[in-house]
Amino acid sequence: MSNTTNDTSDIKKAAEQADGQKIEKNLKDNKQADTPEQLSEKEQTSFIEEDLRTDK
Repeated sequence: MSNTTNDTSDIKKAAEQADGQKIEKNLKDNKQADTPEQLSEKEQTSFIEEDLRTDK
């Protein structure tokens, strides 16, 4: 169960501790994400069974 009473203080605390220069540097670095690995046939399951889909 989530405790929402501390949400705003947590956000405020994170914003106060954020280092603007470090964030700017990270954004400028233009890091490339790793290529996703190929899934096995067993791992390539759809979330919705094909015969239940209504969008086709």
